[in-house]
Amino acid sequence: MEPKIVILLFLCAIVILLLIGTPLKPVRFIGYGAIKLIIGALLLFTLNAIGSSFIHIPINLFTSSVSGFLGIPGVLALVIIQKYIL
Repeated sequence: MEPKIVILLFLCAIVILLLIGTPLKPVRFIGYGAIKLIIGALLLFTLNAIGSSFIHIPINLFTSSVSGFLGIPGVLALVIIQKYIL
């Protein structure tokens, strides 16, 4: 498809959603999940910055999800897995 057609389709979709409205539950669920992923990435970044001499956990979608949705226990589980299993 040409870029003009794709942009026109996106603009039409945005206008339709603005006129009709979006269902709030799916949008709220996606926003909640995105915030959790960002918080998980920040937790891992902080851990990597503070403990750079003894532990490094890569920041990817899986580790960010685990640390974001489980919080501090998830980060500790990732540290234990990194140190003793891998």
